[in-house]
Amino acid sequence: MKAVILAGGKGTRGKPYTEYFPKAMTPINGKPMIDYIVRYLKSFSFVNEVIIISDFNGLGGQIKNYYGKQKNISFVQDSQSGTGGDLLHIADKLKNESEFVLWFVDNLCAIDLGNMKKVFKEKKSSACVATRTKRKEETGFATVENGIIKEFKEKPVMKLQLSECLGVYMLGNDIIKKIKAKQKQKEINLSFDILQDLSKEGKISAFDIGDKEWIDAESPMVLERNEKRVKKIIKQMGF
Repeated sequence: MKAVILAGGKGTRGKPYTEYFPKAMTPINGKPMIDYIVRYLKSFSFVNEVIIISDFNGLGGQIKNYYGKQKNISFVQDSQSGTGGDLLHIADKLKNESEFVLWFVDNLCAIDLGNMKKVFKEKKSSACVATRTKRKEETGFATVENGIIKEFKEKPVMKLQLSECLGVYMLGNDIIKKIKAKQKQKEINLSFDILQDLSKEGKISAFDIGDKEWIDAESPMVLERNEKRVKKIIKQMGF
């Protein structure tokens, strides 16, 4: 199975830092964030190649320079045509794969891809999306009755009414065919242009990460502010 890392994007939320280096190269304990993801993906025996998509003509060139020529890592220039467009751009590399992993580089989580693969197969899915149903809040909350605060809850773990979708997917090769049908669009968004319709057909399964920590590593500030959580995630990933 091949794993695709989307490491493009303009890094708007990470400015001013991302004016000097891509989000993927944000340092964590002296190593770039993307390296933890690459090594974690490679830790699964069924992942035999990692394909990194980024703007290698721009700041993304730093990613390519970091890895140099390593076995089973390949680099593809960002197509600037949306998440779906990027997958269409590498369709030839995926043509012999019955399924593949898609990982957005700003997602840090020790997702059990082995169990995610089982869910994908058992549900006969076209796609399986990593989700979570609880979240540790970053602010304080209170229990209020008739305008009176009865109790304070500092940064509680909240049960979500809706499942939150994370940026890690397992996709079947039929997704590429769905994207090809929309290739006349200037930009193809994987979630809204492709997966939305398939969800109405019951073709999209969810893999709940349970108690595993997850963080949207949008900027160095977020990683610094959540240092303890980041360390826990890195440990869960086996590093």
